[in-house]
Amino acid sequence: MKPDYISDADWHILVNKYSNLEEVIDKLNKHYPVQYLIGNVPFLNTTIKVDERCLIPRFETEYLVDEVIKMLKEYHNLKILDLGSGSGCIGIALKKNLDAHVTCIDISEDAISLAKENALLNHVDINFINKSMFDISYEDFDVIISNPPYVRCDEEVGLETKYEPSIALYASNNGLYFYEEIIKRISKLKNKPMLIAFEIGCEQASTIESFVKKMLSDYNFLLKKDLAGKDRYIYLKKCEKNDKKASKNV
Repeated sequence: MKPDYISDADWHILVNKYSNLEEVIDKLNKHYPVQYLIGNVPFLNTTIKVDERCLIPRFETEYLVDEVIKMLKEYHNLKILDLGSGSGCIGIALKKNLDAHVTCIDISEDAISLAKENALLNHVDINFINKSMFDISYEDFDVIISNPPYVRCDEEVGLETKYEPSIALYASNNGLYFYEEIIKRISKLKNKPMLIAFEIGCEQASTIESFVKKMLSDYNFLLKKDLAGKDRYIYLKKCEKNDKKASKNV
């Protein structure tokens, strides 16, 4: 009875959660995300509740956050801003693993409502703001992190994504809109963050790097790949006064 494309572990959860498995299988056959049916996903050392109010956290984003944690583990009393926070997975994981004050902002009232539930579920205190990421000041944050919408409006995506909020997926300007706007705003700050971290589309690195070199000449550019070997993460580290600006691909 179990569909071949569902893992034994996930199927065990569904069997114990739902009495009408025919309805569950019908949804799965229509590409409804199994994560929504289960109701949560693991994310680093957190459990994140998910439903149609939010984009489902991907394992690629875990790597983004894990790298930031490694970079910042020795710092204390950090001020972190998560732009376009969705389910809250990024901010919650950072709060649980760093000595930090975390602010999460999202334009979706539904996403913020779910993120607050996730903060309670994971016993963390986070400042949530229900606004556009461009309606607040970025001044005085030590770290700015974002996994913004970056899918091109004409790009083909998996069938299961039709159930996820489109506002969390698609961006204009070939998927680059949010990166360019965030970078523009950071470039105008009096006190810039020491670290900026982005998850990106796998074909966007060179364009974003060119824009960073133009707008943020006082940052080192570090590009890292995901487990599939695709360009996926950008880390911008503010240069110390005696540092020489450099670019790295890893």
